[in-house]
Amino acid sequence: MYVVLTPRERTNSALDQYELAVDEIVSACNGDLHSALRALMLLNEQLEQELALMSGVRPPDEWLH
Repeated sequence: MYVVLTPRERTNSALDQYELAVDEIVSACNGDLHSALRALMLLNEQLEQELALMSGVRPPDEWLH
């Protein structure tokens, strides 16, 4: 599934930052939502591992990938 991104009217709300970030991620994946979601999930897993290391908590034995 590919999505064509159209310009949106921006306001000054904090949500605009998230909308812009989502648009950039989807754009970086050539509009492929599956690839964008996969990239975000992998990044989230990496951040969880880094947080576990910094907090001294032993990470789970198995991660998703």
